[in-house]
Parts: sequence; C-alpha cells; structure tokens
Amino acid sequence: MSHNTPLSPRPLHHLSDVQRRVLTTRQLREHGVTASVAAERSRAGGPWQQILPGVHLLHPGPATSEERLLAALLYTASRGQGADGSAPGGGEPHGEAMITGLAALALHHFSSAPPLASLDRIDVLVPRTRRLRATGFVRFVRAGTLPAPQYVAGVPTAPVARALADAVARLTDAVLVRRLLTESVRHGHCEATAVVAELSSARLLSRPHVVDAVDALLAEGRAIAEGRLYDMIRGNHLPEPLWNVELRLPGGPALGGVDAYWREQAVAVEIDTRAPRQDEEVWRGGFGRKREHLERLGITVVRVTPKKLRETPEEQAAVVRTALIAAADRDPASYVVVLPR
Repeated sequence: MSHNTPLSPRPLHHLSDVQRRVLTTRQLREHGVTASVAAERSRAGGPWQQILPGVHLLHPGPATSEERLLAALLYTASRGQGADGSAPGGGEPHGEAMITGLAALALHHFSSAPPLASLDRIDVLVPRTRRLRATGFVRFVRAGTLPAPQYVAGVPTAPVARALADAVARLTDAVLVRRLLTESVRHGHCEATAVVAELSSARLLSRPHVVDAVDALLAEGRAIAEGRLYDMIRGNHLPEPLWNVELRLPGGPALGGVDAYWREQAVAVEIDTRAPRQDEEVWRGGFGRKREHLERLGITVVRVTPKKLRETPEEQAAVVRTALIAAADRDPASYVVVLPR
C-alpha cells in the first residue's frame, strides 16, 4: 500500500482536504490502518510523519498552518477520550477545545499578530479540569468557564477579547501589546470594555506595560465611539447638540461632563465606557449617582454604549429623538451653566 492508496473501509469523502491529511491513530484504525502500520509509515524517511503523539500527517515535508491547527485540536481531543473513543465536549469533533492567543488573533486577521506559519507554539484553550501536558508545538491555556467559540475558516477559535488576554499574558513586548490592543478596537474586532474585562479577569492590569496599552486602548475606543455618535446624530438628522461639554450649577459645583447636550430640551447623551482598573460596581454607582442628580434637575440623560453605537445606531437615534420630543411635555429644567470640556 503506497501513501496515495485510499484508506478503507471507511470512505474519506466527508472530510475536507486538510482533514484527509491529518488523522489520529484512532481515525486511521477506523480506515483499516493498524497502529503498527501507522508507526511504520511514520518513521524517519517514510511517506507519513507523526506530527504530535497519536496524530499523523499523511505526507512528508513541513506541515501547513492549517495542518498544525487541526493537529493541535485533534491531539487535545484525543487526550481524554472515553472508553468508546469519543472526545469530551458534547459530540464536537474537537471536544471543547479552541484555538486562542496569537494563533487565534492571526485567524481573526490581526495585521499586528505574527503570521501563523511563524509561531513556534499554538495555544489551545481547554477546561481547567482537563489534565493535559504541553507537547511539541501545542501549549494549553486553562479556564474555569470557556467562552462560546467562533468558527474562523472552520476552526473553533476563542473570541477576540479572550484571545487577546491569553496572548498578552505571555507577551513582554510592550509595543506589540499596545498594537494588538489598539487594533482590536480600531478595526472593529470588539469593544474596549470587553478587552478590559478579560484583562481584568486574567489579573493582567497590574503589569505596567499592559496598563499603558490599556490607557491607549480606551482612548482609541472613546475616540471611535465619539465618531460613531457624531455619525448617528447627523446621519439621522437630529438637531445639532453642543458637543463634549461640562454642566455646572450657577456658582456651584460641576455636575459632570456629557458627550452631547441639547440645551433647549435639556437632554444629554453620555457614552458609557468603563474606566480601567476600577471596580465595575463602584464605577456604575458613580455613573448612576450623576445621572440621578441631573434628572432631579430635569435633565434627561440618555446612556449609550460603544457596542450599541456600532451595532444599532438607528435604534439609539430613535431613543434620543423620543427624548427630545418628550421634552415639550416636561416641566422646564433647572438652569445649568454649559462649558466646553
């Protein structure tokens, strides 16, 4: 039997090209190839090679990036199979595992991430309960709760925010960390708040180079959100507001800044972004107190998030328009001083 001879008895037409080139020992056995034959054919100079323990590449020469990704997932799934040979993970062929870290960012088309072919290690995200040991080019990242994977080119891949946190956890290059975080927002991969939440969960916000990168990330995210707010208001033909102002009581303390304010209608819009290294409940409590104070003065505060501005700008415009129209039926608001912020 040559290495081009079709395997039997189970046909391969249901597999993709890359799946036909990377098979586990168990899969080969299902196709009529015993473990001893697979080992013989995978010896040095043979037509096949064992790319990872129990995972065979059915051609000589270097593995492609696709083949390495599939091999990493197959190896992970094969470690901990049940008595029936099934992988953990509810029937998924790769179990619960998914690609994360720099490899995932490359799959998500990050221009600042190294190309897949240049990576010495491929990080695989697995449940904390899995007893797995790194081997070859496979390295494991464990989590108590796994996110739902996103399938990129058919590969189960960690969402961008989670992949970023797993990549940053292993990086010491401050320039690369900053580029990755900034690109995640600038290119619309995810919101800054999601990235900060993952970095905080991974306890990475105490690292100086990560702190600096997060500050740049939040500045980038706010600038993008403000641009979307401008587009939302102007694109939906809402009256032009006063932009980015601070409200004060006459002769009194500052009431806080808002991103847009309609003086005649006493309607304010504030972009809700989470501050770094700050407890969520404390931050939200501060926002809530400011909003309550303004509303006691008769000012309607509309809260929008960067995500809503990106995904549902028409709905947010409708909320603002409703608030502006409803102002005619309200009692006049208290007079406040409006200053540039």
